[in-house]
Amino acid sequence: MSRLLISAAHKSSGKTTITLGLCAAMAQRGLAVQPFKKGPDYIDPMWLGQAAGRPCHNLDFYCMSHDEIRSTVGHYSADADIALIEGNKGLYDGLDLDGSNSNAALAKLTDTPVVLVLDARGMTRGIAPLILGYQAFEPDIQIAGVILNQLGGSRHEAKLRRVIEHYTDVTVLGGVHRDPELEIVERHLGLIPSNEEDTSTSRIRHIRDIIRDQVDIDHLLEVAGRRPLVYEPLEFEPPPAADRVRIGIARDAAFGFYYPDDLKALEQAGAELVSINTLEDQRLPELDGLFIGGGFPETRMQALEANSTLREQIRQAIENGLPAYAECGGLMYLSRSISWRGRRCEMVGVIPGDVIMHDRPQGRGYVRLRELAQLPWPRESAGDEFAAHEFHYSSLENLDTPMVYAYEVTRGTGIDGRHDGIVINKLLACYSHMRDTRQHRWARRFTDFVREHRR
Repeated sequence: MSRLLISAAHKSSGKTTITLGLCAAMAQRGLAVQPFKKGPDYIDPMWLGQAAGRPCHNLDFYCMSHDEIRSTVGHYSADADIALIEGNKGLYDGLDLDGSNSNAALAKLTDTPVVLVLDARGMTRGIAPLILGYQAFEPDIQIAGVILNQLGGSRHEAKLRRVIEHYTDVTVLGGVHRDPELEIVERHLGLIPSNEEDTSTSRIRHIRDIIRDQVDIDHLLEVAGRRPLVYEPLEFEPPPAADRVRIGIARDAAFGFYYPDDLKALEQAGAELVSINTLEDQRLPELDGLFIGGGFPETRMQALEANSTLREQIRQAIENGLPAYAECGGLMYLSRSISWRGRRCEMVGVIPGDVIMHDRPQGRGYVRLRELAQLPWPRESAGDEFAAHEFHYSSLENLDTPMVYAYEVTRGTGIDGRHDGIVINKLLACYSHMRDTRQHRWARRFTDFVREHRR
């Protein structure tokens, strides 16, 4: 089981673009490449998964136990030739002072060599103490090599290679030259999910060709760790043959933020996932439940407004008691309206409030939620608290009536700084994004809720 963790000295060093190019270049060779992404993220994994041709799975210390992280890496890499884990931020950065949730901690936990991406703009001899410092800070982290990024040209690359060879024992695995077009693509990747990008395939090919020509892929494969990973097998119960339920899932250019583990958990719980295009479909199919995940509905709000037939059907279905779950973008869509850049568009109208877009995030980062008695899903134990995450530039305003909430926010923002999870009939709508992990099996609970309602 070969694996590498692609990290950097600091964020915005270009590691996402380089990891994307490596996934695509290795897949082009016919290798089975399994991508992973550290931390909570939807956009990078969508691009990485498309480049590799396999779903990208997230590894998150906040929502997952150490055993669960190892099991996820081991299980999904078992039939792959190589696993590529993209880190977040810098190698030693993290929430905790002791580095227990850093990229380095993930490398140590999964026994994975690190490839360090270094933004080399303006650097010559100073790159040596940078590398030596990263080696010395945690000596048990295996830095298998570096990829130099943002190089000023062939002379700059040659000089840096000589400095690194003279002062360190670290291998230079590649040198990516500064390319204004690649810089634009790098910024673009962090903003636009691949499901919204009509030219995503051509963009990936462009990045692949640049990285393939400037990184020594053969050498990279040689330094990849081949040590066996000890892990507990993931347990998947066979989905029930009978009593399956049909759950509609919004999947289009407006809504695409779904973790593959969550979708698998829904199916394992007995859900048949039925895709719905909120931009084009005129009618709801026959459903037992509805799931509208996150996305950027504000970027498609005119098209969402124009599809009034589907909006009305969704409103009527939820008002008539269809079990539904909505996260962030889904909550926005179910509100009365979205206002952005001086324009207001009508939405579904189940939630009696208006969504206002802002220039700065209104809620971002990890959250903790405590279940309240009003939660409509099957209870496991009263007052359970679990980890989730949020990232929204919008706020929900002008609520006409007092809302019933399913969660108390003990960390984070949620809807009003104190609560999240609006409950209307059998709808649960949150700003928070939940992960189906051992600490919170939301997918089974929602599926059980849908099944009980159908009965």
